[in-house]
Amino acid sequence: MNLILLFDSDFLDPEHVRLTGRRLAHVTSVHRAAVGDSLAVGVAGGRAGTGVVTSLDPLELRVTLDRDPPPPLPLTLILALPRPKVLNRVIAGATSLGVKRIHLINSWRVEKSYWKSPRLSPENLLLQSVLGLEQARDTLLPTIELHRLFRPFVESFTPSGLALVAHPPASRECPRAIDAEVTLAIGPEGGFIAQEVESLERAGFTPVSLGPRILRVETAVAALVSRLF
Repeated sequence: MNLILLFDSDFLDPEHVRLTGRRLAHVTSVHRAAVGDSLAVGVAGGRAGTGVVTSLDPLELRVTLDRDPPPPLPLTLILALPRPKVLNRVIAGATSLGVKRIHLINSWRVEKSYWKSPRLSPENLLLQSVLGLEQARDTLLPTIELHRLFRPFVESFTPSGLALVAHPPASRECPRAIDAEVTLAIGPEGGFIAQEVESLERAGFTPVSLGPRILRVETAVAALVSRLF
């Protein structure tokens, strides 16, 4: 935990917070904090700074919020719903990279059972987002939207800026160092099927490739984001 993310309910007054639950356990067992220790903190949706431990039982901090979080990426990420056991890593990883708009969509290669996973609960998606923010010392939570039907989503969605769909067979290489808004669609492992790519093209997306290798979803997200920005 590189940053302790705080919420409004943690504040005793404008300068003091009390930690509970997972953050309390982490600060006491991993940081092994003592009175007077200074820890990196940030308020969800707000500024970051430091928190000085003033009490251990209960665990309370005096906070100073004096800096802005890292700037968000100008990226909208569209992901075919990953396998449930991969979803947590993908959401936390994308959040740590600075992605603030995520759409989880259906695809022909996405199994119907994936949509019944408890990992899609708002509580779990929030937790994974928080873990990503804590890793990156960020405070701005992403918005995550779920779309169970592929065609209605594609036909109604308006991409922002340069619209790209990752497609290994594409002849065009993925561009580098884009200084503009990007909307990026990434399919499931194995990629979008041809008909889905055609639908995305009609919606304004350009197929691009990182090369012939088929990457895992979490690897593809990191590779594409680092290449684009």
